[in-house]
Amino acid sequence: MKFVWDEHKNQINIKKHGVSFDEAKEVFDGSPLVYFDVDSSLNEDRYIAIGFSGARLLAVAFVNRDAGTTRIISARKALKSEEKRYGRGY
Repeated sequence: MKFVWDEHKNQINIKKHGVSFDEAKEVFDGSPLVYFDVDSSLNEDRYIAIGFSGARLLAVAFVNRDAGTTRIISARKALKSEEKRYGRGY
């Protein structure tokens, strides 16, 4: 799987959430919980992946581009509600 992102957005994300997109892509190495982000999918189909990067549970917003390419939009530490959702598996 290939990952792409806007580097300026990555720097903003690091300052805001303390998570780089390079770290965020580690979520996809495991078995993340992925669901459709209906609230943010007005112009494109966006998804949220909840999974681990090391010992941190992260929530990563992304878009699937052409075959095999994932564009990371944002990443942050998972909220308590997302932790519960991940634990339930849905």
